[in-house]
Amino acid sequence: MNFQEKLDHLIVDQKQIPAEFALPALVDQKTYLSNGEMIHWDGPTHEVFSPICIQTPNEIERIKIGSYPVCTEKEAKIALDAACAAYNDGRGEWPTMPVSERIKCVENFITKMLEQKEIVVKLLMWEIGKTYADSEKEFDRTVEYIYATIDALKDIDRDSSRFTIEQGIVAQIRRSPLGVVLCMGPFNYPLNETFTTLIPAIIMGNTLLFKAPKHGTLLHYPMLEAFKTCFPKGVVNTIYGRGNVIIPALMESGKINVLTLIGSSKVANQLKKLHPKVNRLRAILGLDAKNAAIVSKDADIALAAKETVLGALSFNGQRCTALKTIFVHHTIADKFIQLLNEQIGQLKFGLPWEKGVTLTPLPEPGKPAYLNDLMEDAKLHGAKVMNEHGGTIKASFFFPAVLFPVNNKMKIYSEEQFGPIIPIIPFDDIEEPIQYIISSTHGQQVSLFSKNKSELASLIDPLVNQVSRVNINCQCQRGPDSFPFTGRKDSAEGTLSVVDALRSFSIRSLVAAKLTEENKDIINDIVASHDSNFLSTKFIF
Repeated sequence: MNFQEKLDHLIVDQKQIPAEFALPALVDQKTYLSNGEMIHWDGPTHEVFSPICIQTPNEIERIKIGSYPVCTEKEAKIALDAACAAYNDGRGEWPTMPVSERIKCVENFITKMLEQKEIVVKLLMWEIGKTYADSEKEFDRTVEYIYATIDALKDIDRDSSRFTIEQGIVAQIRRSPLGVVLCMGPFNYPLNETFTTLIPAIIMGNTLLFKAPKHGTLLHYPMLEAFKTCFPKGVVNTIYGRGNVIIPALMESGKINVLTLIGSSKVANQLKKLHPKVNRLRAILGLDAKNAAIVSKDADIALAAKETVLGALSFNGQRCTALKTIFVHHTIADKFIQLLNEQIGQLKFGLPWEKGVTLTPLPEPGKPAYLNDLMEDAKLHGAKVMNEHGGTIKASFFFPAVLFPVNNKMKIYSEEQFGPIIPIIPFDDIEEPIQYIISSTHGQQVSLFSKNKSELASLIDPLVNQVSRVNINCQCQRGPDSFPFTGRKDSAEGTLSVVDALRSFSIRSLVAAKLTEENKDIINDIVASHDSNFLSTKFIF
């Protein structure tokens, strides 16, 4: 097929959708989980349309795949009260439960989650246009993350099972929960990145309010029954509705102890300001990023081009860790762009269930128009689209565009595009990209491409104090999940990794006593009788 035929192929005939990838029926969600019950909803709903489109008699339309409740502030407050009651000022069944028992609950959840894999993966693909292969990977990676979280918690608890004696004081130091957590995940990894905060929050003994992202809501529906049956009443509560309607009242109540959000720094700032006692609010945030790559004149140009394509266009560039600005030394810019264009031309685009597809339709309805606006603005200020077909739009699909030369007059210079546009900025002096990173409001990661050891060494030291991760001759990325994931400036608050997340959703607490004979007897009796779940020497295998 030629390019136009491939574009036309993006508009599907429903009869031609392979049966193994089709949804069995519309997923019209009429229930939600609150206070340990699946509550029926008769109110208004939000219709969910896939980025995958069909041709109707009059126009091209997105395929409707289901709907979910649009609840009100009233239902959100009821869910908040349920989470507060389950926590019960730290006296509830869940926060006082032995760690080993909480782990068993999570293990039971994994079993039930795996039973829903097929439908969850399909919904992930249909809701956000992620390829079927990557949707499967996201599900499997999420399960692996939960198992890794369990193992990490066992290690932490084993270390905490002993007593410490210092200066005549005997103490046992453990981690205890923080309270009620409000969890909001992103649309680009609506399962994985949501669960990288949700699961650690739960397993550490907190209770939870969970709001799914606008794009990527339905895929959580098949797992609600698992949350209901695997955890005590009120530990996990789902809230639905318009964020600007239901969330402010929750924050203003002062009953939210932890805000975890992966999304916009603007939204995070607004929500934190609503809390009446900000000093009592812990925030674990993954926010905006405008990660840069610096390709020096001593770089392996072929490698840099390959990693740039991977870093800038994986899941259509819709990742916070995506490479969103590329600085290239002017002496190699032409060669770099040539190689970049060749690799982009080899990428397969199409429908997400097709084997080998890399580029797929975009879930956000207004995104192609926004990207086109960025492209036209760049052209107005002197940039050109350097790759064939760059910026071509077909309904919900946007073909990647390479823009060069980009300068500071253009929106794309500072705005996070979160999509398949690759802006290339030529530079003469290495100080230019360094100053860009210093002045940027973002500070997540940077990628350095060079074979010059002394040059790399000279860049590492200033840049580790501007961003949280410096990648040498490779794209920016989150994993492995054991590595810390965070950012400076407006890019993050708190640190996530398997171990760091457990620490983020808990606090070190201790029981201490003067080392007298009477206190020794008291502590020994408590430990021997197993009357306390905190003061214990039980060892989890």
